[in-house]
Amino acid sequence: MLPRVDPRLAEYEARFRRAGLPLFVAGTTARTEVWTRAVPVLGLVFVGGVLGAIDLQWSTWANVGALIGGMAILLGGLALANHLRGRPLLARPRDVGAFELAGFVLLPAVLPAIFGGQTRSAWVTAVANLAVLAVLYGTIRYGLLSIVAWAARRLGGQLAASVILLARAIPLLMLFSVVLFLTTEMWQTFARMDDASLIAIAGLLVAVGTLFLVARLPREGAALERDVGGGPPLDRRQRFNVGLVMFVSHALQVLVVSLAVGVFFVAFGLLATPAALLHTWVGQPTDEVLTVGGVPLYAELLRVSAAIAAFSGLYYAIAVLTDATYREEFLSELEGSMRETFVARAEYLALRSG
Repeated sequence: MLPRVDPRLAEYEARFRRAGLPLFVAGTTARTEVWTRAVPVLGLVFVGGVLGAIDLQWSTWANVGALIGGMAILLGGLALANHLRGRPLLARPRDVGAFELAGFVLLPAVLPAIFGGQTRSAWVTAVANLAVLAVLYGTIRYGLLSIVAWAARRLGGQLAASVILLARAIPLLMLFSVVLFLTTEMWQTFARMDDASLIAIAGLLVAVGTLFLVARLPREGAALERDVGGGPPLDRRQRFNVGLVMFVSHALQVLVVSLAVGVFFVAFGLLATPAALLHTWVGQPTDEVLTVGGVPLYAELLRVSAAIAAFSGLYYAIAVLTDATYREEFLSELEGSMRETFVARAEYLALRSG
């Protein structure tokens, strides 16, 4: 007779997953927690890989034959995996291990090589499938979607908790931003910059802010565990999971503040910068994108506002973790949200061991 499983365990585990902390669930592995749950996505990508068998330079009937042959190879690989596992030949895999994952990567990749000798396409397919596995692993194993949903639900409370910092930081931030906005050099630098360069600069600023958070948050996570933790100490992966929750929560705040700054300067520019002034700053005719309430919106204004928003986001990202007042407020709110989860973990582990 199988031992009775306490139904409260499933409730605790569901709670951990909703909080973006799936690694608090004991006894899970990538095989049981990630790949089995990813079977629908893997199957869709696997079947889509049959398109690698076609060649646009072939005739329609040749491509139809290649598709049929490619599907036969994929189904043959699935049937072989199921046979080795003792499952029905075309059954949906319920237990995904290394053999199934290797087939997911390699079988679609060999189709371009077999049908048309497209070796480069074969390598690209293999690398793309590996990338799919990496994304699925990170998303499911560390509950990334649940973390985003959890952080979004608490975003308003976190911004309210940081009102003290905002009251102190925004005057300096706005002064800094307004001075930049009204500087001719700012417009000459960014107004005519191509989109690729502007995106690259924004990406650089995001990377700097991300590196700062990555370097800073482990210390904050350790302090959080020390202050509110219960039960056995967290292992390395669980600490990473907690740090990821904190990172996403903080990153959402920075994103909201950056977007707000960008929208403000677009509105400010519509009211305060007529076309003649922009023409003087830029040195050439402006590029009108659309008209908002009878007021023309220029591409140069959008580019400069986006640049200032990116600089403001970097400033805010650093200020919120170096300002003692904000750090206390932010961690206090986050601690309140996670304290119950840590307590529940201690109860969950005690229930399992009992």
